[in-house]
Amino acid sequence: MEILLEQGVDLVFGYPGAAVLHIYDALYKYGGRIRHVMTAHEQGAAHAADGYARLTGKTGVVIASSGPGATNLVTGIAAAYMDSVPLVTITGNVCTDQIGRDSFQEVYIAGITLPITKHNFTLRRVEDLAPVLRAAFAIAREGRRGPVLVDIPKDVSAAVCEYCPPSGAPRPCGPPPPYEGGLHVVAQALNNARRPAIYFGGGVQSAGAGEELRALCGKGDIPAAHTLMAAGVLGCDEPLNLGLIGMHGNYTANRAVQASDALLIAGARMSDRVVTDPPRFAPGAVKIQIDVDAAEINKNLPVDFALAGDVKEILAQLLPLIGEKKRPEWRAQVEQWRARNYRPEDGDSALRPHQIMRAISDLAGEDAVYVTDVGQHQLWAAQYARHLKPRSFLTSGGLGAMGFGYGAAIGAALALPAESRRPVVHITGDGSFHMNMNEACTAVSYNAPVITVIFNNQVLGMVRQWQSAFHGGRYCATDPQRVTDYVKLAEGFGLPGFRCHDLRQFREAFAHALTLGGPCWIECLVDKDEKVLPMVAAGDIKDIYCLTT
Repeated sequence: MEILLEQGVDLVFGYPGAAVLHIYDALYKYGGRIRHVMTAHEQGAAHAADGYARLTGKTGVVIASSGPGATNLVTGIAAAYMDSVPLVTITGNVCTDQIGRDSFQEVYIAGITLPITKHNFTLRRVEDLAPVLRAAFAIAREGRRGPVLVDIPKDVSAAVCEYCPPSGAPRPCGPPPPYEGGLHVVAQALNNARRPAIYFGGGVQSAGAGEELRALCGKGDIPAAHTLMAAGVLGCDEPLNLGLIGMHGNYTANRAVQASDALLIAGARMSDRVVTDPPRFAPGAVKIQIDVDAAEINKNLPVDFALAGDVKEILAQLLPLIGEKKRPEWRAQVEQWRARNYRPEDGDSALRPHQIMRAISDLAGEDAVYVTDVGQHQLWAAQYARHLKPRSFLTSGGLGAMGFGYGAAIGAALALPAESRRPVVHITGDGSFHMNMNEACTAVSYNAPVITVIFNNQVLGMVRQWQSAFHGGRYCATDPQRVTDYVKLAEGFGLPGFRCHDLRQFREAFAHALTLGGPCWIECLVDKDEKVLPMVAAGDIKDIYCLTT
């Protein structure tokens, strides 16, 4: 508990069990200083700690018992690992003399999670607890952020030793500064380009480098496209923001990056959802990569120049070397492409996803925090919500974990001070929601003001869309034939529920939800044939030029 306070922790998420009873006994004694939130399921606790970390930039903390308690954390840990979210996971285990004997509720959680954590610790002595926990927080935060697991056998947590405040020099954090000569070469490539572009990802958000990026774009008159993880770093209404790039990105972003002659790739791992065909991705561009993780350099796409280090620091050092320049021909071309962006039709007879998202943005305002599950609704939220501020769009981008949203939304809502009045809107689909709706009891118990908007098309929409596009309309196992009554179920959990058939009903329900100050559900009946468009088929680069079908 003293180490948690030392690290600035005031809120932890978890679920008690026999192997962590001594930890929970200490939590009881420290209850006035460290708040504990008990979720319905350990996976929800991991996602809640993740959502807390994504919103605040702090390190999230989750606690679980041994055996199934620990294994239930795995999806949450993997989601944080894929999206570089700082998380300290504390698990209990059987006593040290029982390890390896197939004891009750024993699993080798350090081995299970080794591929999805930055580092793992398994304690054997209580004297090591303080230095190990300090190291865990430092590792989670330094360089490319991510989860760290600390496994504490029950006899170790039962033992007693004297707490000692930290001493000595702080642990060095982060990579070395970029090589100055490399900065000059990169600046020259951008300054000499006729069609420069920037493709940036979640690393820019994580590093808090939005202002540096904005200054670079403005100084060099360089348009920038963002990944799913970077929505809100640049405001959606900023002229140099091209919007979402990739498989479900818009025509302008994809076309401008593809046509660029110098491409700065900042804090993006160049996944297959953006670089659908590496040999033909931006073929005429000098490619420059900035990433805090040297292992990402040249991993998914060969580049011409690379700078390994903190994105914020590198952009700040690069900025003075970029010349003030206007590129009217390039900007005019970009605006011509912008006019060709896909625009779905409005309608009054049925609820259309883009109209739902625009209504949410209008009513919730620019301070809204959007938290999504994974599927069609996730992309509709990315495409049509008004993203104006960083750390306000929380989604499982790398792992794509259905079931992420409710826990993460609760973590985000409880991270906000009560007086903030920032709306937290959980966007989900009926498929994802059936994986995490049990966390409604958590939202009610802690009066977390989360407005859950359920896009109910009664199918697994994204999988069905792929079956339609690539499998001849053979819809296997994507229509679960569920008859869940969300309004009655909401009432059973102890929160209000609304059902909407048209836009007027939705606007009224959402406006009312904003006044409640607690959790609620709004079910939106959406046609099962609504699709996320545009869409670029993986490996089919030619479709970048024809994205409306």
